[in-house]
Amino acid sequence: MVRGRGACQQSKAQKIERLLAARIHQSGANAHVPGSTDPADLVQVNEQLIIAALQARQESEAATHKLDEAVRSVGMDSLTSLPNRERLSERFRTAIANSRRYGEFVALLFIDLDDFKWINDTLGHTVGDEVLRLAAHRLAAVTREGDMISRYGGDEFLILLNRVADASDAGATAEKLIDALGVPCRMGAHVLRLSASIGISLFPIDGDDVEILIDRADAAMYRAKKGQKGRGRYAFYGDRVVRESPGDSAVRAPRSRPFSRYQAAAVRPGARIDQLQEANENLVLAALNSRQSQATAEAAYQHQQQAMAMVAHELRNPLTPILIAATMLRSESANVRIDMQRIIEREVMHISRLIGDLVDVARAKSGKFQIDRRPVDMVLIAELAAEACRSVMEARRQRFSMSASSERLIVDGDADRLTQVLRNLLDNASKYTPEEGEIALSVREVGAQIEVCVADSGIGIAPEALTNVFEPFVQEVRAVGVNGTGLGIGLTVVRELVHAHDGQVIAVSGGLGEGTRFVVTLPSVGPS
Repeated sequence: MVRGRGACQQSKAQKIERLLAARIHQSGANAHVPGSTDPADLVQVNEQLIIAALQARQESEAATHKLDEAVRSVGMDSLTSLPNRERLSERFRTAIANSRRYGEFVALLFIDLDDFKWINDTLGHTVGDEVLRLAAHRLAAVTREGDMISRYGGDEFLILLNRVADASDAGATAEKLIDALGVPCRMGAHVLRLSASIGISLFPIDGDDVEILIDRADAAMYRAKKGQKGRGRYAFYGDRVVRESPGDSAVRAPRSRPFSRYQAAAVRPGARIDQLQEANENLVLAALNSRQSQATAEAAYQHQQQAMAMVAHELRNPLTPILIAATMLRSESANVRIDMQRIIEREVMHISRLIGDLVDVARAKSGKFQIDRRPVDMVLIAELAAEACRSVMEARRQRFSMSASSERLIVDGDADRLTQVLRNLLDNASKYTPEEGEIALSVREVGAQIEVCVADSGIGIAPEALTNVFEPFVQEVRAVGVNGTGLGIGLTVVRELVHAHDGQVIAVSGGLGEGTRFVVTLPSVGPS
């Protein structure tokens, strides 16, 4: 039974009063002299009462100190001084509330030290305890201040990451944890280099209860541990891919056991010098690589800032006609209201497509595309996409033609997503083809592949731009001058959707002013 703090304080006060009363009573009884009124006897009794009161106070302070220590130790692991599983459950409830408030993830990392039984059996339990304390210290050094690390039991730890914006952030933390554990350290007569297998589950994707998330992170950890290399790897519960820290794999590969004798390095001084020289060379290379990585990161950051500015601009553009249309809806004219309604619907659809493409790019980056695959006819898919884009091409007086087999060309795919691919390609062709230009769509079977080609007589693509035309937020300067709308992510969505269907997409152009062809190839599953 757990009592409140007020009840505990009252109980302590009552205990102190009873103890003090007993001491005073005992001292008074021992010092009492029947019939005596001598002042010396009274002074002696008062001195004994004061001594008894001081002793009672010391004992009460000692009892209070022990009680406070007991209260602080509740919910803490005695070996590592980390919070235990119960404390983690309490923190998890707060993390869920914050996640729902801010619309972000909560990540739970299940960490199991590799080869710990070997260390325990070979070097003894005392060294094993030191290893656990060392691991706890290194794990705590990597986690953020608002996160929580807990010892789950044995050589297993749990880390709760609050307010995770993206699943990749949890993966980056797992890589840091693996690298931190992998730093060599001296433990007595041995040099240890630890590694761990890590499983990751996410709230609310993998579950909404701490026990479910622990079980699923545990399952992901075992999948990481049983991987081909089997050491220092991590895996997400919802992703079948097992990953490893790039900074740790090169050193870990040749290692056959987690420790080596400290004296072994001093057996051959010449070899030791060679090792130091090699280490220095590696440090120089690492410094150069670090400088290059910093330059790459700064360029990526600059590109991201430009992309965000572009996104804000594109999402702001439709707001002006929407605001004007909403104001004019007050007009009494029915025709005006109908026209304004069409403007609002058109601009809202434009915003919806922009946001949909942004979401698709984010899903592609995290590997979370939802593909409902079943046998579908690519000829029918092409007809649906052409019909959806026909009005736009007619408004620009562009000549459109389509050629397709009279037979069904079946692929294993998601009809809505494949229609999205062809609509993006046709829309892209229309945007960069001048009025009265030509756009052609063809669908045919080539061997065991279904080939879909969208060709136009538009502005073409410069040879140097062909290599990155599918990258997100990349637009050729000439293309922006011809058509300033769009974020440069439509072709990125096309590439990721085609790859999700086990296909390929390429862009072909003879150069500026020579038009462009986009060719999509998908595996055929034969007649249905």
